[in-house]
Amino acid sequence: MTDDPVFVSCCHCRQCQKMTGSAFAINGMIEAERLEILDGKLSNEGGQGRCTKCNTLLWASHRLFGDNVKFVRLGTLDEAERIKPDAHFFTRTKHSWVTIPDGVPTFDALPKDRDPPLMSAEASARFEAARGR
Repeated sequence: MTDDPVFVSCCHCRQCQKMTGSAFAINGMIEAERLEILDGKLSNEGGQGRCTKCNTLLWASHRLFGDNVKFVRLGTLDEAERIKPDAHFFTRTKHSWVTIPDGVPTFDALPKDRDPPLMSAEASARFEAARGR
């Protein structure tokens, strides 16, 4: 990533648990143009970017956001521990031993329209610009 993610979510849904083989997935939403492949080749099929050498899922698109917004699997990055989640989703299926820090927004499923905005004005502007391309 050539810039910080627009938004970072920690998803505790069963699908992310199964896909990662872990308790959750940490996804960094970022504009596609701010991603660089530094080494190796990438398979880009079905809205997913995978390493052609090991088939690891590096990022995915979401049908609601279009191809200009990618969700990078932050656990695949060097020093991923430096990036903290802005919110936790699907906590209703969170593993009981996972502790979420105080003050971080949590949601039983996904946020609803009536929930307070999760992104800063700058992050929202980046997101909307990417979606409009």
